[in-house]
Amino acid sequence: MATNRTKQVVWTGIVTVALFISAVTVFAFSLGKYEKLTVSNGTVTLPVAKLADGKAHFYKFEDGGKEIAFFAVKASDGSVKTAFDACDACYRSKKGYEQQGDKLKCNNCNQKFAVNRLGPNATGGCNPGYLPHQLNGGTVSIKASDLKEGARYF
Repeated sequence: MATNRTKQVVWTGIVTVALFISAVTVFAFSLGKYEKLTVSNGTVTLPVAKLADGKAHFYKFEDGGKEIAFFAVKASDGSVKTAFDACDACYRSKKGYEQQGDKLKCNNCNQKFAVNRLGPNATGGCNPGYLPHQLNGGTVSIKASDLKEGARYF
């Protein structure tokens, strides 16, 4: 009888460790979505070359303890798009967007938005909140003041 009890304890331990490892893995991957950026001379900068893969790159900017999330992506037409990782309609869910091919999908309502169409003319509703930027040679520059304008989403 002692051996059955020992086996039960061992299996319980194995299952517990496996569940713990799974939870840590999921948590680690969820943290990895964002890269933290700091302000220098009133702007944050990103290398355009990093966007060459056509994938959305997600960033966080901290302002007074509040983290403001945004993404940058190079569209198929070669233009760079920047937007908050939130929208006017679903921002309260704090789920943001994920890229699916040439579209960004709202993780709350599942609407999809073409990367090529993101920008100042695609605003409101569930469109990713527009974030102005400037291209300076091989650098994307975003004013800290523009990032702070998106604080209401977060």
